[in-house]
Amino acid sequence: MIVSYNTADLLRSCLTSLVGCALPLHVVVVDNASSDGSAAMVRAEFPTIAVIALSSNLGFARGTNMGLAARGLAGETYTLVLNPDTEVQPGAIEAMVAFLEAHPRVGMVGPRLLNPDGSPQAAAFRFPTPLMTALDLFPPGEVLPGRLSGSWWHGRYPHEGGTDPFPIDHPLGACMLLRSEVIAQVGGLDEGYFMYSEEIEWCWRVRAAGWAIWQVPVARVVHVGGAATRQFRWRMLVALYRSRARFAASHYAPAQRLAHTIIVRAGMTRAALRAWRDYADGRLRRDELRAHLLAYGEISRF
Repeated sequence: MIVSYNTADLLRSCLTSLVGCALPLHVVVVDNASSDGSAAMVRAEFPTIAVIALSSNLGFARGTNMGLAARGLAGETYTLVLNPDTEVQPGAIEAMVAFLEAHPRVGMVGPRLLNPDGSPQAAAFRFPTPLMTALDLFPPGEVLPGRLSGSWWHGRYPHEGGTDPFPIDHPLGACMLLRSEVIAQVGGLDEGYFMYSEEIEWCWRVRAAGWAIWQVPVARVVHVGGAATRQFRWRMLVALYRSRARFAASHYAPAQRLAHTIIVRAGMTRAALRAWRDYADGRLRRDELRAHLLAYGEISRF
């Protein structure tokens, strides 16, 4: 199940990487009104793959849910949600399926993600907290103590340096393998999220329903990261914090929600001051400064 948006070349590589899988696959691509010929490319070069070409960009959550509802997909034992900017390494899907087969109370697994140069990419995270938001906005080593960077308090798992499977709160949404019965139980993605945090909220419901989530490091997937979101940099920054605010409103206690709001507003004030400084130093053009300030101002109102 792949949702694409203007990533035709990456999507081609992704679909090609699935060809060698030893398991039978039913692949569905939902194209969010791409203008780069993505849907036509899939139809021409991968005729056995189902394509749902949308007339407008409905976002990741709605696009994924439409794909999940596609004919035939609901009848499969497992569902792999995959980003188009990934390349699945040989044996990765088989390893994740084998882990689910061996562990009946695990409802979802994620792979070890790699950058295109082969270096490890963070792919296992704890559920967000106000402290994690503070560490994002006031970076360790720059404002807060540097030792907090990449730590448990920063939402990371030290286990990612090893090779043994381990339980996590949620994987990065670039690649998630679920039991289809889990989706039937908890439902699809929350369509109130246009972009970002939708997989976190999904995993929250999976965990709340009593299912465990693990990372399987032997399964390797290369992930470019941000291929679609980089196309609208400041719009996506606003979308990120809108989604974080939605998650906080739904799943934080009142004191946590207040802390989240205070931290975000303080962080946006700091970011705006830095933008003015960069403009004064000639590192930002006037139009760039305006984009920064508009984004920070909008985020502060969430």
